[in-house]
Amino acid sequence: MKTDLTDTTSSKINKALVLGRRAIGTPAVGMVLTLVIVTDEENAYDALKAANDASREHPSRTLVVIKRVSRSPRDRAKARLDAEVRLGADASTGETVVLRLYGEVVDHAQSVVLPLLLPDAPVVVWWPVNAPTDPANDPLGSLAQRRVTDTYAAEQPIQELTARADRYTPGDTDLSWTRITPWRSMLAAALDQVVCEVTSAEVEGEEFNPSVELLAMWLAERLKVPVRRSKSTGPGLTSVRMETSSGPIVLDRPDGSLATLSIQGQPDRAVALKRRETAELIAEELRRLDPDDTYATALKFGLERLDEEAATLAPEPEVPEPVAVEAPEPAAKPAAKKAPAKKAAAK
Repeated sequence: MKTDLTDTTSSKINKALVLGRRAIGTPAVGMVLTLVIVTDEENAYDALKAANDASREHPSRTLVVIKRVSRSPRDRAKARLDAEVRLGADASTGETVVLRLYGEVVDHAQSVVLPLLLPDAPVVVWWPVNAPTDPANDPLGSLAQRRVTDTYAAEQPIQELTARADRYTPGDTDLSWTRITPWRSMLAAALDQVVCEVTSAEVEGEEFNPSVELLAMWLAERLKVPVRRSKSTGPGLTSVRMETSSGPIVLDRPDGSLATLSIQGQPDRAVALKRRETAELIAEELRRLDPDDTYATALKFGLERLDEEAATLAPEPEVPEPVAVEAPEPAAKPAAKKAPAKKAAAK
């Protein structure tokens, strides 16, 4: 069931939700949380599709906030709110409200969203793209217990990680961190199988992938060893190698789906480690609404400190001192042959 509302208000949207629930025969509200998606028109479809898939595990009221760009000064001065209310089969197992903001109301999105939040239910705000550097101080982010961003979608992902570390607030999280959950689980399980001491590690992945940096910082912080990063053609993370006192432990995934776990003294094992869709990542983040202390510790480890410790793995090669080579003595010239003596002329 879909209901389109043009030039509307939050109270009219709430009324449309109540009437819609009665029309489809579900007057009670069975939602467990409110998910606010802040995006643009270009990425709204993909983000909403991922949220609807995740709502099968977490029934929620999804509010999609789309800030429309006004082309003329007259349009920018005029405030308008359009809404699309989806219930029943059109909203999967939850409720969906698509909000399109025009003009001056774009700068006051929190005043539109606040009356639509479910009472006494947690709020999660997700920025698929164009996330603020400080989500907790964003007007919409301040309404939420959890704030989900994705540095992989930023123009400069590595610089974005450093900025997030400086402004981290409990409740912040990153889908780039969520992507490495299976890697962290597999590496921790591999270390539980052998009694050894890790001396160094190396993480390999595609360039400008923040998941590579986060996994390297997590390893460096937990194992207290230098970790080196190396580049590959991808996709995503491709390999992790840990040097231990019992031999190397290698988790290699060259194709993005099937990985191979190699432990010294044990047969190689195939591990399902496929790259997950956005819906699976969002569903994982919605399972826990408390602050992620492990993410905070890894993020605050710092890229600069990671570089300094990784430099100890590859010290500069020692340049051998030049050895003075004595010039060889010139070879003695061969003695000139004596001309044969002329025989005396016969008398």
